[in-house]
Amino acid sequence: MKNLNIPAVILKSKCIGHYIDFKWSQKKRNYFLDCLGNNEELENKLSQINHKASVALTAALLEWVLCRFSGYGKAANDIEERIESLWFSCSNFENTKPQDFDLDLDFPSSGSINGPIWIALMTARMVDMHYRKGTYFIQNELSGLVLLVRHITPKKKVFDKWFDKIILELSQNYPSEYKYDVNRPEEDFYDSSSEPAICREFFFDPKFEYTASASEKAINKFIKNLDYNSNPFIYIPEKAS
Repeated sequence: MKNLNIPAVILKSKCIGHYIDFKWSQKKRNYFLDCLGNNEELENKLSQINHKASVALTAALLEWVLCRFSGYGKAANDIEERIESLWFSCSNFENTKPQDFDLDLDFPSSGSINGPIWIALMTARMVDMHYRKGTYFIQNELSGLVLLVRHITPKKKVFDKWFDKIILELSQNYPSEYKYDVNRPEEDFYDSSSEPAICREFFFDPKFEYTASASEKAINKFIKNLDYNSNPFIYIPEKAS
C-alpha cells in the first residue's frame, strides 16, 4: 500500500526480515493483554495524551508490528487495512467503520507470530471502540501494545528512543483535556471531535515540523491516496458522513 512506506526508524530497528528471536508463552500473551497497574510510569505518560493521539499512536505501533512480521504469512496482511483506517480516524472516525475483530481470525492467539499479531489487533479494536464511545479511559488500552512492540523489536534501544521522543511530543502538542480519575464513571462521554487532527508524519518523518495546519494538510493528503474500494474499514467518499 503506497500510503505505508517503511519508516526509516523501523528499518534502523532491524525489524524487517529479522528472524524470530524473542520468547513467547501463554504467560507473556496474558501479560501484554492485561498489564494495567504494573507499569505506572508508562501508564502515566500515556494518560497525558488525548484521544486522537491515542488512536494515532496505536496506528504507529501497528506499523512496527506489520514490519516485524511481513513475510511470515498471511496473518500480517489484515493489519495494513486497519492501520490505514486508524490514520483516517485521526481526522474523523465517522468516515471509517469500527475495527470489528473476529476473535479467531482463522488463526490461534498463540505462537510467536500469531500471538503478537492477535494481541495487536485486539488492542486496535479496543482503542477504536473507546474512541467512538468517548471513553475517558482510552489510554489504558495502550500499555500492553507499547510493551509488546518493544518485546518483538530486535534493536530495543531504537524503539525506546523513538517512543520517548514521540510520547513527549504528543503530550506537548496533543495533551489530554482532562485529568485521569479512577473514580470517573465508565459511562461518561468525552467528545474528541474538537481535538486537532494528527498525521502519520508526526511519528515517522524526522523532517516534519508540527503545526496544526501542517498536520491537517498531511492527513488530508494521506486520505486522498486511500483505495476506498479495497479497504473494508473505510467508507467511499459518497457515503462518508
